[in-house]
Amino acid sequence: MTAPHVCPAFVVSAENYDRLMGRYLPSLAPAFADAAGIGASAEPRPRLLDVGCGPGGLTRELVARAGTANVAAIDPSSPFVEACRERNPGVDARTGVAEDLPYAAGEFDAALASLVVGFMSDPARGLAEMARVTKPGGTVAACFWDPKRMPALGIFWTAAAAVDSAVTGEAHRPGGGRGELAALLRAVGLEDVREDEITVEAEYADFDDWWSAYTLGVGPIGMYYDSLDDTTRCEVRAECVRLLDHPNGPFTLRATCWFAAGAVPA
Repeated sequence: MTAPHVCPAFVVSAENYDRLMGRYLPSLAPAFADAAGIGASAEPRPRLLDVGCGPGGLTRELVARAGTANVAAIDPSSPFVEACRERNPGVDARTGVAEDLPYAAGEFDAALASLVVGFMSDPARGLAEMARVTKPGGTVAACFWDPKRMPALGIFWTAAAAVDSAVTGEAHRPGGGRGELAALLRAVGLEDVREDEITVEAEYADFDDWWSAYTLGVGPIGMYYDSLDDTTRCEVRAECVRLLDHPNGPFTLRATCWFAAGAVPA
């Protein structure tokens, strides 16, 4: 059994994370909640868990649908948990890992993991824990970027590979391919598993706004950037300019993630 761990690439400030991935959450969070069947007017209000909550982008959406008292959130990054608490006052936000959730069996009506499964040290164990803390008949749902259709990641890694042939990027992460999330959910015993795609957008003021997110040490991209010398950084940046092929003004990027959800057996 793989020991749970905290990925150092995400022990960073919430503001830095917002620059890289947080700008997608205003459109991803409601789309993910809709796909998971979390209604805004259900009575009684469901009890919901946000696993790998980050700074609280999805948590905010769940609070809007179920109320503060009915939402819990957990993440291994202490700075993210602190930000989640500040941005969602009253939410039960804790520091911890998906593979060892500090909740009772059947405590929630639904457990959701947004952009998290590929970073779990043991995805099967993490999803099994999500199923354990969800009531029979309840929902376990996850979404994760398709690296081939996520330009904010793909363009950078393609540019890096053009400069450094040893670069492999993030295409290997679990949950990023067709059927992978669904297979993981079935493997932990969930029923009526369904899969779909979610496509969202993010706005950028200009190329520098897009590029600056990679210089902040966030995620595998940030760690890779930090490892480069100044010459290589300039080469990768120049290749990104060529690949992005955008004018200096504002632009929008569309990105697609895989979604899967299943029911805990009765």
